Amino acid sequence: MRVIISLDNKWLSVIGRRDMCIRNVLKVLSYSNEPFSGRQEAGRLLGAHLMYLVDDSPVVIGIPKGGIVTAREIARAVSGELDVALFEKLCVQGHNELVIGVVSEEGKLLAQDGHAAKNSGNGNYIFREKELKIVEIERRKSLYRGICPKIRIEGREVIIADDGIVTGSTMKSALRCIRQENPKRIIVAVPVAVSESLDMLADEADQIVCLRLPYIFRGLNGFYTQFDTIDEPNALKLLKSETAG
Repeated sequence: MRVIISLDNKWLSVIGRRDMCIRNVLKVLSYSNEPFSGRQEAGRLLGAHLMYLVDDSPVVIGIPKGGIVTAREIARAVSGELDVALFEKLCVQGHNELVIGVVSEEGKLLAQDGHAAKNSGNGNYIFREKELKIVEIERRKSLYRGICPKIRIEGREVIIADDGIVTGSTMKSALRCIRQENPKRIIVAVPVAVSESLDMLADEADQIVCLRLPYIFRGLNGFYTQFDTIDEPNALKLLKSETAG
């Protein structure tokens, strides 16, 4: 069962109670199309709505690359530890929009959709793709983990953040990987999302906090006044400045 709480000030007083651990909750703050000035502002606003976790020292995991900016602001607000999600999606051959699995940072293949997997072609394709994904993950680990060592999340409160959710396949892949590490609770935090995608993620996360759930979704960049592309060097520079500070 999923509880939807939106636009209700009473929710803020309820979620602040330290004796409550509400699960399968989707918290929507607005249905407007009002844009954020940038990822930083969106992250700060999310952090303000996650202050009930400040005494739990949560791990805040950003999905590279834009999600790292959002996660950094949340981590600052809730006194959390900043980390990054490193994984690679495995798609149906010739159909990059159909995700059939995800390869975790540890190199483990996790099924995403059993039905799609059965129709994805022969096992040789999946094996080859998995090996290629592992190579890419190792490359990324050599860059990111030298700056931001992986944090153990077993038994801890975890916030997973991105700068928005469109199809939901990336967030779903991240959630599958994080769940394998047995955290106490996983909270998805995003500035804006497509409604149908949040419905898909409702059973994957323990809680979802979304600032904007517009009736008409006009593309992710339409919800930011400034939405610069963040490449890998910039993402690494951001992480390095945060750990140095």
